[in-house]
Amino acid sequence: MLFPVLAGTAAAAGIGVSIYAAYRPESQIYGATIVAGPNPSQVALTYDDGPNPDATPQLLDVLARHEVRATFFMVGSFVKAQPELARRVAAAGHLIGNHTLTHPNLAITSSPETRRQLAETNNILEQTLGQKIRFFRPPFGVRRPATLRIARELDLVPVQWNVAAQDWNPATPQQLLDRLERGIAKNRQKNQASNLLLHDGGPLGLGAKRMPTVEATALLLERNIRNLTFVTPEIWA
Repeated sequence: MLFPVLAGTAAAAGIGVSIYAAYRPESQIYGATIVAGPNPSQVALTYDDGPNPDATPQLLDVLARHEVRATFFMVGSFVKAQPELARRVAAAGHLIGNHTLTHPNLAITSSPETRRQLAETNNILEQTLGQKIRFFRPPFGVRRPATLRIARELDLVPVQWNVAAQDWNPATPQQLLDRLERGIAKNRQKNQASNLLLHDGGPLGLGAKRMPTVEATALLLERNIRNLTFVTPEIWA
């Protein structure tokens, strides 16, 4: 009976490692990704799922007021629907990355579909903005070896995160701020920079209600109690 038990335990362990490798944002098991650098005073503000007319303009105003450059990982279909807003983000000097065409789970899409999602979004972004796209964030942070291989073939650098505001669930701006500050403090204890995951849009369509995220961003920048230096992930590439 011992061999079946050991085999079952090994299989379960293998499944656990696979899930960790695919879903844990900081895992490097399936390949190298940018998470954060070694300077604990550096913080990257990154926003996924835009551009979104219900929140992105207000977020741009907050960032401009504090003269902070952020990173926007944009969904290709939303850029196609909101090209002027995407151009406004670029004109403000923010870093723009590829967040796929329709926000699928890339752990289960086929390799041809993954390539289509990334290549079409690159084309949309580059034609809309007139600039080369260098960075990519997989939806949900989920990837498999083929995901990262295809990204490299398209000259895209994958970017993950090490602090999540969890703003996909209803929360007040103060609750979001508390999560961000706890994450930053934890990373500082480990002598790590912080790469913050936030959202200015939502994967289901335009019009996602993200004003709590905008307001939490404003609170973080207004307080800046740790004298943080705000950067974009390209500094860690």
